[in-house]
Order: sequence, then structure tokens, then C-alpha cells
Amino acid sequence: MVEGLHRVVVTGLGAITPIGNTVEEYLDGLTSGRNGVAPITIFDASRHACRFGAEIKNFDPAKFLEPKESKRWDRFSKFGVVAAKQALTDSGLIINEKNAARIGVIIGSGVGGLLTMESQAHVLADKGPSRVSPFTVPMMIPNMATGLAAIALGAKGPSSAVATACAAGSNAIGDAFRLLQLGKADAMICGGAEASITPLGVAGFASAKALSSRNDDPATASRPFDAERDGFVIGEGSGVLVLETLDHANARGAQIHAEIIGYGTTCDAHHITSPTPGGVGGAEAIRLALQDGSTNVDSIDYINAHGTSTSANDSNETSAIKTVLKDRAHQIPVSSTKSMTGHLLGGSGGIEAVACVLALRHGVIPPTINYSNPDPNCDLDYVPNTAREQKLNVVLSNSFGFGGHNVCLALRRMT
Repeated sequence: MVEGLHRVVVTGLGAITPIGNTVEEYLDGLTSGRNGVAPITIFDASRHACRFGAEIKNFDPAKFLEPKESKRWDRFSKFGVVAAKQALTDSGLIINEKNAARIGVIIGSGVGGLLTMESQAHVLADKGPSRVSPFTVPMMIPNMATGLAAIALGAKGPSSAVATACAAGSNAIGDAFRLLQLGKADAMICGGAEASITPLGVAGFASAKALSSRNDDPATASRPFDAERDGFVIGEGSGVLVLETLDHANARGAQIHAEIIGYGTTCDAHHITSPTPGGVGGAEAIRLALQDGSTNVDSIDYINAHGTSTSANDSNETSAIKTVLKDRAHQIPVSSTKSMTGHLLGGSGGIEAVACVLALRHGVIPPTINYSNPDPNCDLDYVPNTAREQKLNVVLSNSFGFGGHNVCLALRRMT
């Protein structure tokens, strides 16, 4: 860490995921290998090539939001705001007029309010322009999870949104981390939110041949690093963290879950969807995160992989890890929690950062479920099928997105 920069710690966690709608439920799902993938119920998917996903279950917005708010917010914003409220409650941080200007929000989303866009497009076509909701644009723009969370919580500090596809949640956390390091804020509420299990979202990814087609057995469809993987499983939800400078957290006697020590971000500048062969851009993001955190490969105890269950990602991410970690790569557990949650796109970095914090706190590495057929091109320790107890000190979280965006976050256990 560069001298003069503030240390940054995690003091609050929030999670709305396909395997649990609280952090406690999410932890139980991660450690038990719970599968969140099932046939789609949000809409009639009978005509679709892919008819399953990782939906949020038993989510009642009325428990957290006023009815008027619930009607005027897109599904992704609801997830983001509720996860942010959970995280703030967990942190014990109270926002008031004295500190509001020093507390900010950054929540990333790869797609934003896709459900709103689709539904209002139908209104336009069927009923005409005058019947389109005046809330259409505010509901669908990707920054609205950030804006609504800031309004709901009263946070008046640095506020922005990141839209770097599947890297958005991790970029949001990294950007918040950097603001805190530089002393531009005392606390940041950050993460990712997504709700793209919609007719257009599923059809679009399926047409791009990105989704699994295991309609006969959706429970085994998300199988990162497995030789029989055939595409990712689309998921939805949100993961949000409260970050603070260490000085600010200590001054108020906050409980500290973990420390964020490094952030690396790069662009492949190669292709709109495919990573650079060999995972060159991802490798550089990992290297930069380690450099940023003034740590080395010998200190890494676990990597939460991007691990999408697509042929290109999994093999290239494996290559990226081996490029940076060299011989040590085969000694480090690498798992993909997307095997359980599916791929939340811009929300993935948020829930996966939460998973890393939980792994550090509880000393349990979540497994890669559905792993049964080793791929010669994916030859690392993927923690197959069963969680593993292990004391962890430093972990990495990888996120890679369409457009060539690469992010790696480095986190450390607080002792």
C-alpha cells in the first residue's frame, strides 16, 4: 500500500441472492452447496431456447419498501436498495446531516432496468405513446439503484454508477475503495445489482450462444471448469458492502469484517464478448491488485473465480491465474460460486465480494458444485462439490465482463 493512503475496511454486508435473501441465508447456502438454479417462473419461457435461471425466491418488496416505491422501481433497483439497507444495518453506521456528505454510494449494473424497458415497449406498441409511464426512464437507467439507495439512506457523498457488464459490481467496489483510500469520503455503500431474467434478456444471451441449454436438467447446468459445461446460467440479485476508512471505523467502534487491500482493473481491447486468448488482460488485473495491496503470490490463500461455466472464460481465467501465480497456482483453492448462484452479470461482483468476506471470517471456502468431469485445460484445485474448512488471510475476487473489462479485488482478514 502506498504511504499516505487510508486503509479501507468492510463493516457491513447485504445480500439478495438466488440461494438466500439475507447474508446469513447466503452463507448457509454457500457452505452447504445449495443450488439456486431452476425453471424460470418470472415469465412464460416455454418458447425460449433456455428455460431456466437462478431467480430470487420469496422476495417480498413490501417488507422493505413502501407500496408506492415498489410500483415505481425496477426489479434491479429493489434488489440493490434492499441489499444496501441490509449492509448499512449490519454496519451500525448512522447517517445524519453531520456526516451525510462524507458517505457515498456506487452500485454497478450491467444492464439496468431491462424489465421496465421491455414492459413499456409493449405499452408503446399496444396502447400508444401517451400510455407510456412517466417513470419509464428513471426506472430503467442503470444509475437508479445508486440514486434510490442514496435517497433511501440519506447518503450525500460521492455517488456514481458503473456499467462495465459483468465486471460492474467489482468495479463499483474498487472505485469506492479508491475514493476512501484518497480521503474523498469516510464511508461508501457499494456493490452490484441486476435483474435480467426477462424475455429479451434470456433470448438475447441464448441467441449469442452464451447460455447453457440443459433444459432437461437445469440443476446441473452451471458447472464452471467442468469439461461438459455448455454456457452460463443467468441469475439475478444484489450484493452490497459498506466500506470505511479504518480510522473512521475505529473511531466509532465498528465491527470490522475484513480489509480491502488491492484493486486491479484493465481492458482487453480485443473483442466485444471474447477474452484475449490466454487471459492476458485478466492476468494483468490480478497482478495489479497484488501490487496495489503490496502483497505477493505466496500470501494468496483462495481465489473466488469469475468462473462463468463458459468454455472461453473458464479456460482463459485458468491461464490468467497460472500466468501470475506460476507454480503456486496449483496449490491455491479456486472456486466459482456461480455454480450455485448462476451469473448475476453486473451483480456478480457484489455477491462474490460478500462471499470472500464470509470465507475470510468463517474459514470456509465455498465449493464449485456440479464439478464431475475434469477439463485438461482447467487443471487447478476448484474445490469440487463440497465446502472446505481452511484458515484464510488473503483472498482474491475476479470479475470479467463483455467489452473486455477485467477486475480483481484483494481482501485480507482482520486480526
